Amino acid sequence: MFIGHNAIAFAAKKAAPRASLGALMGAAMLADLIWPILLLLGVEHVKIHKGDTPFTPLTFTDYPWTHSLATSLALSVVVAVIYWIATRYGRGALLVGACVFSHWVLDWITHRADLPLYPGGPKVGLGLWNHPIATIGVEAAMFAIAILIYRDTTKPRDRIGSAAMWAFILFLAALYIVTASATPPPTVRFLAWGGLSGWLLPLWAWWFDRHRDAAPA
Repeated sequence: MFIGHNAIAFAAKKAAPRASLGALMGAAMLADLIWPILLLLGVEHVKIHKGDTPFTPLTFTDYPWTHSLATSLALSVVVAVIYWIATRYGRGALLVGACVFSHWVLDWITHRADLPLYPGGPKVGLGLWNHPIATIGVEAAMFAIAILIYRDTTKPRDRIGSAAMWAFILFLAALYIVTASATPPPTVRFLAWGGLSGWLLPLWAWWFDRHRDAAPA
């Protein structure tokens, strides 16, 4: 799943209004932010070819550390504890940890059976990606509903809080369309370096979220 992860972060802001959207966004995307680093280091691997699912040209041969159930659970606890130590915001820590773990849950729904339960363990996945129209419909609906939740939970304090938010949303939508329709990346290294640019998205979300206040109840 792609923009579905971003949708989780937008929606989580309602449950933890004091948490920065940047932290929630980074948590929901964390597995995919770490993944390209491990690709470049040769720790995890992916193949590029039109293969097992019609929605993506990528075959995830192994990613036991970023995308296994056990490591996702462990990472969610570690991130939640770090967030709590840094902020002393208990509800925010719970939501940040939940966002980290939500990544595995959404991937379990969309991926074929390539997500390990633990490093070296059996692999699972429900395979929504086998049905591209359904995949796009589910993600688009999640994204739209989550944006409405965030919009109604917060209000812009200035033009940055409004313009930068909508620019972010349009950028994610355009990126999703390009990702779903573009030709495969030429090499795994090219894919990994492109994936590292994803680290800019939580910073962008943090920036415009700082220019928005909680909306009146």
